[in-house]
Amino acid sequence: MDVQKFLSDLKSSRFYQGQISHIEVIDSRLPELVDLPKDLHPELVKALEKKGISSLYPHQAEAIARILEGKHVIIASGTASGKSMCYHIPAIDAVLQDPSSRALYLFPTKALAQDQLRSLHELGIKDLVAQTYDGDTPGDIRGWIRRNAHVVLSNPDMLHLGILPNHQLWSNYLSRLRYVVIDEAHITRGVFGSHTAMVIRRLRRLCSYYGSNPIFVLTTATIGNPGVHAAALTGLQVEEIIEDSSPRGEKIFVLWNPILKRDADGAERRNANVETVQLLLRLVRNGIRTIAFARSRKNSELIYHQARRILMDSGEENLALKIASYRGGYLPEERRRIERDLFSGKLLAVSSTNALELGIDIGELEACILNGYPGTLSSTWQQVGRAGRRKGQSLAVMVAKDDPLDQYLARNPGAIFSKPCEEAIIDLDNPSILASHLLCAAYELPLTEKDTAFFGPNIFQILRELHEAGQVRSVKGRYIPVGQNPAASLNLRSASNRVYRIVEKNTGSLLGTVDEGNAFFHVHPGAIYIHQGDPYEVKELDLEKRVALVEEIDEDYYTQPRDITDIKILREFLSSRPYGLGRCSIHYGEVEVSTQVYSYQLRHLPTHQVIAHVDLDLPPMTLLTRAFWYVIPRKKIESLELDAQRLAGGLHALEHSAIAMLPLYAMCDRWDIGGVSTPFHQDTGEPSVFIYDAYAGGTGIALKGYDLRLEHLTATLKLLEDCPCSEGCPSCIQSPKCGSGNEPLDKEAAIKILKMLHRDMGQP
Repeated sequence: MDVQKFLSDLKSSRFYQGQISHIEVIDSRLPELVDLPKDLHPELVKALEKKGISSLYPHQAEAIARILEGKHVIIASGTASGKSMCYHIPAIDAVLQDPSSRALYLFPTKALAQDQLRSLHELGIKDLVAQTYDGDTPGDIRGWIRRNAHVVLSNPDMLHLGILPNHQLWSNYLSRLRYVVIDEAHITRGVFGSHTAMVIRRLRRLCSYYGSNPIFVLTTATIGNPGVHAAALTGLQVEEIIEDSSPRGEKIFVLWNPILKRDADGAERRNANVETVQLLLRLVRNGIRTIAFARSRKNSELIYHQARRILMDSGEENLALKIASYRGGYLPEERRRIERDLFSGKLLAVSSTNALELGIDIGELEACILNGYPGTLSSTWQQVGRAGRRKGQSLAVMVAKDDPLDQYLARNPGAIFSKPCEEAIIDLDNPSILASHLLCAAYELPLTEKDTAFFGPNIFQILRELHEAGQVRSVKGRYIPVGQNPAASLNLRSASNRVYRIVEKNTGSLLGTVDEGNAFFHVHPGAIYIHQGDPYEVKELDLEKRVALVEEIDEDYYTQPRDITDIKILREFLSSRPYGLGRCSIHYGEVEVSTQVYSYQLRHLPTHQVIAHVDLDLPPMTLLTRAFWYVIPRKKIESLELDAQRLAGGLHALEHSAIAMLPLYAMCDRWDIGGVSTPFHQDTGEPSVFIYDAYAGGTGIALKGYDLRLEHLTATLKLLEDCPCSEGCPSCIQSPKCGSGNEPLDKEAAIKILKMLHRDMGQP
């Protein structure tokens, strides 16, 4: 691809109105090569040579050498750097040297497992038996897989739910387990990562029981703490391989900021979807193989349909047939067909969610469009790495949305190109997650004192609490659960074990589920619920049975819930300075968050006009979690000359902008955190701003915010000062998740308070 010519033509078109805010050139890199390890089994060497693999990149050779020495390893390198070969070679060599050896590969998605199964089969090693074992595996072949497969490809969910509780059936396999692979380990973060860490400890405990001690091999996209994250996931000392000696072509990375449109109501930025569609069409019409990423299923479908409709309306049917959409929710055969068509070149372009961000092999693409910042720098580099994987020029374009973080990045490119990737965060001390997995572990084997080696020294305090609650019984120092298999009711993707089922009223079909903590926001009576692009209205919400009954509608409406949140400080763990010293302070601790959804707005989708305001009668929801909070002494506020209304608006705007910027420092989404601001808080006695983890027990995000307070405040202040609006807008202080309809907000007051906070946080 001639990127410079494409950009030159683009800049001379009527469509271009100065949207490019920055261009970064990422230099090409030539490969380095070393010989294959000397002692590999001859059949493996032969199979690799048939695939054209007669040498390795140095980082691959180093990883394989350490693994063969018996070291636990994590490989952190870019897209198409050959990470999978780092675990394939040792695992296959072990099987060929000793056919009784077994390996377990864990992937975050079924699609990745299928892709790696294909790559194993393509090696053509007849004595190697590899099979996937997940929820799609037919029951009649599961026993055969347990008995015969050398390599089982699965996921943490199936390990938790199907393998560990039935470990007696897997005893022969577990006793011979030589390698455990955790692929795309950066995905196992937050709540999912905290759960997975406990599942891995349960696996290690059962392996020890059956006499095996497997080597753990992890792979990840570039993150800031690969070794620390791997150690947290596994509970082991893990060596990190962070060099990347694979080749890459030159990449031109463009930051694209849609223009501001001004009218009588003020200014707003042109829709990022519209800009993405136009860029996609220009690339397709130039015959350039392209992937466009969107953060939501809805947006990925909208981009596909709009691009296809424009091509069809302009008589370009042949091109329209060469684009597709790709996301979760499609049938497996649909996804496999799209992947094959991309790999073969039958498709020119695809509009996808992050489902194609991970290591599925879809061939070499030439251009990548990010419809909005993907949420983390790690995901950003993973997604743009899908294009131009080894040679030749490639193009990456990030189209900024009209939200604070996107706009900050569009104006501060160094935050992308000069900043290290975020650290992956999991919370091993989340009491609700630990308690749930202790129940699961006790079901698998009675828990005893020696199990502190796997779960830590705090387990007996939690076991005593479970005993008092009647969930376990103690027999001669051995803890045994009361009741049925606890794994059946524990979802690894949620902090809550309780979910609401979303059921189509007329057919009884299950459309989906939503965890208890989010149910009142998404499926309250009258809510519009979107399923695979189709709108449904919630007709009834049964609180006892936890069922939302919905009916499909043919209206362009959406609903926006309104809520009120109170927060109570339970325990303070950390503080920059005590209250009452006349200076601003930051604190971290345990809090109780009480939220009540009291009404909702019904809005017209095309115009966002409010059609109705409807009151709700729902009980409050209580969440025990972790938070950090700023306390601003009222005496200092007096010097800013803010009345009560402006103080409330300034604190509220500060809360919104700080939440929007926190994902720049922690691998999270703004929906993973919540906030409360108040001119007077009963526990601090002063104006206060709280930011909390939106999951029971916490996820570690709030602690990261406390630790990085000065950098976080600096970026938040810069966001507000650099935004060209005067009163505040979606690019700086307005939030799409605000429960009070973004009222009151005061940008100028927020800047004043932030400057005061920043000064005090920078002083010892």
